Amino acid sequence: MSESIESLCADAVLDATGLNCPEPVMMLHQKVRDLPAGGLLKVIATDPSTQRDIPKFCVFLGHDLIENQAGDGVFLYWIRKKQD
Repeated sequence: MSESIESLCADAVLDATGLNCPEPVMMLHQKVRDLPAGGLLKVIATDPSTQRDIPKFCVFLGHDLIENQAGDGVFLYWIRKKQD
């Protein structure tokens, strides 16, 4: 993880708070599709299963999970879309 969390300025934000599996990942798939190559997406979620699902999503599709944080029932992810 080469970028510091303070320097991450997301190109888009996906707020999936209150949504349960599989909705956050389905929304993530669409949101990433709309991003330009190399774009940075911040995801806000409350479903604990995203801790498993979002890293797997990134590995499977080749995106970079730059950072993730968890606290007070909220899970944050910064995902860099792969270059084409």
